[in-house]
Amino acid sequence: MQYRELGDSGVMVSEVGFGAWVVGTDWWGDRSEKDAIEMVHHAIDQGITYFDTGDVYGHGNSETVLGKALAEHREEVTLATKIGYDFYNNPQAGHGELPKALSPEYVREATEKSLERLDADYVDLLQLHNANVDEVDKDILEVFDELEEEGLIRSKGWALGPSIGWLAEGDMAITEEFDSLQLVWNLFEQDVGNHFLETIDETDSSTSLIARVPHSSGLLNEQVRPETELESGDHRGFRPDAWYETGWEKLETIRFLERNGERTMSQASIAYLLSYDPVASVTPTFRTKDDITEWAAASDVPPLSDDEVERVNELYADNFGIDRFDGMDELRSSVEGDDLVSAGLSHKVTSD
Repeated sequence: MQYRELGDSGVMVSEVGFGAWVVGTDWWGDRSEKDAIEMVHHAIDQGITYFDTGDVYGHGNSETVLGKALAEHREEVTLATKIGYDFYNNPQAGHGELPKALSPEYVREATEKSLERLDADYVDLLQLHNANVDEVDKDILEVFDELEEEGLIRSKGWALGPSIGWLAEGDMAITEEFDSLQLVWNLFEQDVGNHFLETIDETDSSTSLIARVPHSSGLLNEQVRPETELESGDHRGFRPDAWYETGWEKLETIRFLERNGERTMSQASIAYLLSYDPVASVTPTFRTKDDITEWAAASDVPPLSDDEVERVNELYADNFGIDRFDGMDELRSSVEGDDLVSAGLSHKVTSD
């Protein structure tokens, strides 16, 4: 495993991180607390040190379970969480978005409650969770600075939602010198990542990028095939069947990234993101210990060559040789605007 720094913060993260949204929720399948803790420990054994959770995951349960799992490893790992959703006063139905709260008082209170659940004196990275640009004023920025001065956090980040707001939000995070910016980014969904690479270059910013959903909801790790029937409640089921059918056509065009015995498609998908210097860590959605073993090794497989990266990007620009509308004109006609993004029909980003 290789390690990179978040911005200029001095906080180091493993190139492959552990997205703890699978811990404490049933969105990616049920697992016992014992199984979840064993997954965390197995990740540590594979060299993973970056663990990313959020207070809203399982209404605090993910933080609680992760805190138990890391109790004897706190100084070995980099611990990140997110705040911004007011789940304390609002029940959650399904996977719908909850109301947000971003006053300075709420940010401080939510941070302190997260620390209690994590059984930690500090977190290495505190992130705004899907905050809109008009919700983040100088008072919010000041309270983050205060929390850092008090030693409750070591760095600050901004985690972007898929269709809740991303362009102005990410640009603000970069220009305000947040240490990290988390986004959905993968071989099949590049627009957002490409935009922020340009912003970082133009502003000479030190902000690091943290990429999630590197396998495009199961396509690039080949866990969701055309014949796969996702279980009720599986978070990947929001995508229409046409998304996966078209994705399999695209997948065949990038088989050149595989190297027999040296690099699987799952690993290549992570290595592609790590080929960009601003990317500090990639956080796939681990469902099993086998996933952890294979994907953690992506940090050490042969890196993609410049020619391979260029070829992938040329294919993406041409929509992998597939009609731009992916044969989904009829489905597109039934949704508009942000719904296109949420449905996975836009050439823009979608959620895992």
